[in-house]
Amino acid sequence: MENTGNPTDGERTMYVRFQRGDEDGLRDALRALDRGETPAPHFEVVFDDPDDIHRVTRPKNLELLRTIAQHEPESIRETARLVDRDVRQVHTNLEELAELHLIELERDGQRKRPTVWYETIEVDLPLSTPDASRDEANA
Repeated sequence: MENTGNPTDGERTMYVRFQRGDEDGLRDALRALDRGETPAPHFEVVFDDPDDIHRVTRPKNLELLRTIAQHEPESIRETARLVDRDVRQVHTNLEELAELHLIELERDGQRKRPTVWYETIEVDLPLSTPDASRDEANA
C-alpha cells in the first residue's frame, strides 16, 4: 500500500518538538478517552536542548532510522551491515537514538533488535519564543 503522508492513511508520525509539546493534541486525546473513545496514537518527543534536535537530524542517525523503518533488522549487527558501517559505531548511534526516545532496543536472547513505531518524523522548531503573557493568561 502506498502511503501518501495523509494521517488518515494510517501513517504513524513521530513529532519532534522543541520546548513545547502539542497541548491541544493531548487535550483532544484526553477528551476522547473521557468519551470512551480510543484516540489515534500520538507519538511525540519534546526536547529542551537544541543539541538534541541536531542529534536527531544528523545524517548518520537519519540513515539508521530509515534503515530500521524500511528493513526491520533483527540485530545491531544486521543494522550495521545494512548501512555498511562498523558495528561499534552503529551501536553507539543506536544507544543515542534510544536515549532520545526515537527507537527501542528490544532484547532478543543475546541480541538487541532496534525498532521504530512510526514511518515519518516531523520536526517542529519554532523560531520565536512563546509569549509569556499568553502562558500566564492560560494558567
